Amino acid sequence: MMKPQHGAPAGGGGGHGHGRRAPFLTSYALTLAFITFVSVLYFKDFSSTLHQPFLHHPPPHRRHISRPRPRPDHGTATTAGASNKPAPAMAVGRAAAGCDVGVGEWVYDEAARPLYQEEECPYIQPQLTCLAHGRPDTAYRHWRWQPRGCSLPSFNATLMLEMLRGKRMLFVGDSLNRGQYVSLVCLLHRAIPESSKSMETLDSLTVFRAKDYNATIEFYWAPFLAESNSDDAVVHRVADRIVRGTAIEKHAKFWKGADVVVFNTYLWWMTGQKMKILQGSFEDKSKDIVEMETEEAYGMVLNAVVKWVEKNMNPKTSRVFFVTMSPTHTTSKDWGDDSDGNCYNQTTPIRDLSYWGPGTSKGLMRVIGEVFSTSKVPVGIVNITQLSEYRKDAHTQIYKKQWNPLTPEQIANPKSYADCTHWCLPGLQDTWNELLYSKLFFP
Repeated sequence: MMKPQHGAPAGGGGGHGHGRRAPFLTSYALTLAFITFVSVLYFKDFSSTLHQPFLHHPPPHRRHISRPRPRPDHGTATTAGASNKPAPAMAVGRAAAGCDVGVGEWVYDEAARPLYQEEECPYIQPQLTCLAHGRPDTAYRHWRWQPRGCSLPSFNATLMLEMLRGKRMLFVGDSLNRGQYVSLVCLLHRAIPESSKSMETLDSLTVFRAKDYNATIEFYWAPFLAESNSDDAVVHRVADRIVRGTAIEKHAKFWKGADVVVFNTYLWWMTGQKMKILQGSFEDKSKDIVEMETEEAYGMVLNAVVKWVEKNMNPKTSRVFFVTMSPTHTTSKDWGDDSDGNCYNQTTPIRDLSYWGPGTSKGLMRVIGEVFSTSKVPVGIVNITQLSEYRKDAHTQIYKKQWNPLTPEQIANPKSYADCTHWCLPGLQDTWNELLYSKLFFP
């Protein structure tokens, strides 16, 4: 088509002096006109095709959607620059809009759970090693928490260790907080060479060191957070629990300098009676003790913690979290089982998504929200309560080290000594750390 266009002027130029070429020129002109006509039709058809709706508007699977830059293995989280609001310290992304990771259901997933094997983690206390103590079923290890409409970021041990490089992470609370602490150590330790990690305990403080990262992950025993007569990390089972008001200085001196602090306190408040509050010192010969309603005393101590956080934690460089209440499953009638049992021999979660056990105080849950919402330094609430309510199967039951010899009556009736408070590892508390990981790095 291009050659005739270039050739036409040459042929036409010779035609003025040579009439004998007219038939050839006429034929040449007709051919050129025909080609031009076909080209115009083709172009018109092609142009109209370009304006068809299915091309002007891309098909659904190719429609442009504003997406965050891909980040491997982080579920529905988005990158930290997705909002104009400054990202908290250590955040690497943001949670998907409208995602409440505490609302969802348990999904049985043998391929993805457990996140580690019991025998692979030497740091689990014998009170929590259920398989080693004869638990016959293993399904409790394979349940994965699936939030509704979104997903939790996949736990990345290397990322967490890098983000904690040169930092100190501290768990403060009771034995349930310690269980979560041990779970986190188990989740991380495989990413650290054997010669580059250690764990030691001195009185109330346990320290896990990741030497290559110059990082520590620690647990400090303080079941009430405030000073109490239950502060001995080994001998702390006392029938008459007393809390020394808002006095937290004895414990808080060990908290200073931490970059990430994870608090909890709940179980020790559930006495079924008013709390005894010491207004003086435990060293006083004559002790001034008053009684307070549990919710009032609980709020008083949490307010003291908030004041400490505001004074000692810099939100530009550090983070603070509070883990909500861990439920118990001591009466099977609570979940519709009339067998007069408890958590013993339970092998599946509760399926009623509205279930809330009567032993879990909604009043204290409300106090948690009210107190920490007033803090000038943000305190992230890690809400593990509802998802844990469903896990009647995940407790240690009778499959743990028994510190005292069992009586013949107990042996004959295993449910009588079943532990329906603490949790097997690996298990439920690994999910608590997945929620903490999400809050810490993808808030």
